[in-house]
Amino acid sequence: MRAIRLCLIAFVLLGPAAAAAQDYPNKPIRLIVPFPPGGPNDIIARTLGQRMSEILKQPFVVDNRGGQGGVIGTDVVAKAAPDGYTIAITSSGALAISPSMEKVAYDTLKDLQPVTLVAKVPEMLVVATSVPAKNLQELIALAKAQPGKLNFASTGLGGLPDLAGELFKSTAHINIVQVPYRGAAPIVTDMLGQQVQMTFLDVAAVLPQVKAGKLKPIAVAAPERSPSAPDVPTTAEGGLPGLLAENWYGMVAPAGTPAPVVAALNKAALEAMKDPGVSSKLASIGATLAGDTPDQFRDFIASETAKWAKVIKDAGIKPND
Repeated sequence: MRAIRLCLIAFVLLGPAAAAAQDYPNKPIRLIVPFPPGGPNDIIARTLGQRMSEILKQPFVVDNRGGQGGVIGTDVVAKAAPDGYTIAITSSGALAISPSMEKVAYDTLKDLQPVTLVAKVPEMLVVATSVPAKNLQELIALAKAQPGKLNFASTGLGGLPDLAGELFKSTAHINIVQVPYRGAAPIVTDMLGQQVQMTFLDVAAVLPQVKAGKLKPIAVAAPERSPSAPDVPTTAEGGLPGLLAENWYGMVAPAGTPAPVVAALNKAALEAMKDPGVSSKLASIGATLAGDTPDQFRDFIASETAKWAKVIKDAGIKPND
């Protein structure tokens, strides 16, 4: 009798959730984008969300909640009802880097449910045309011959260009000096003016100047060459397989979202990624579609968090209170 009572209690408690999951989705889905409109995160989310809306036959309502490098919008999802009707496509910064840089209100792997890794945008190492190096080994040799003389531009403390530069210093055992900027555009301007010597930026941010011969590409910090720049070797090809720095974007839901709902979102996302229109649109911003299972994405987030936490610690970067 006790076992029967427990089963009845479980049915009463879980029955509505199971029924809701089976009926999912039956109303519009709110898609949080934790950055302003027009940027890579926004373009990726709107492109994928539109196709997923067609697949799931419910509107995806994009809600831009920019601020604090993606942290504010990501926190909105962490605090939302775990029913699958508030989700986000957010960034590596908000999920794997910011928790080591500042106090955030959420624990990525406790308060959020990974759905799938959506896309990656690799960083490209480029140098000003005045730098007499044609490849990664020549650049390393130049830096070792002039310790502390070469500089690299970053988008600020704790940003991916900064961390990529610090990872370059540690893996190549070189001494180069960071010059912080407020964004990618002024970096490119000063690179063209020969005021700074190298930088790591998203492929799309530097590709026009690379194609015009105004910046020299050294390497793509990714395991494979970028389809947007197939002639540029990877850092592994240049002799530094440990120098990997990619912006990535993934779909998350609140922790506690029913497994069938997570599975439905994952299935729709993977189907959307197979659409040629989606892949071509994202290729235009240098993004390569990924796609994996919720468990694989969870493991990836954990790995990236540990990796960048070590870079931050080794570089002596102090977290913000």
